[in-house]
Amino acid sequence: MGNNQKPIIDYDKIASQQSFKQLAKKKNSFLWTMTVIFLALYMLLPILTSFTEILHQKAIGNITWVWIYSAGLFIMTWSLAHFYVSRANKYDAEAKAIIAEYEGGQTK
Repeated sequence: MGNNQKPIIDYDKIASQQSFKQLAKKKNSFLWTMTVIFLALYMLLPILTSFTEILHQKAIGNITWVWIYSAGLFIMTWSLAHFYVSRANKYDAEAKAIIAEYEGGQTK
């Protein structure tokens, strides 16, 4: 193999590694949890404003709870995005370790 050629990667072999399976399971669990939280909190706004009077009550002066809840959704979105990026960086590091395990011939 020359210097310009990249090694051929057997993705099926990597996918069969126990470490890869654990990473995929952990990542999928995290992503589904984040998705459910995000959608539940976003869908709660139209439900609460359409079918209840809870968010229509005044909270501070003439500001109603719907404004506070909506501002909270912006904060939640930024927070979840920041949390996702930090977690994704950890998953990337684990993926690099799995590739190194594969390249080292330590696959099981």
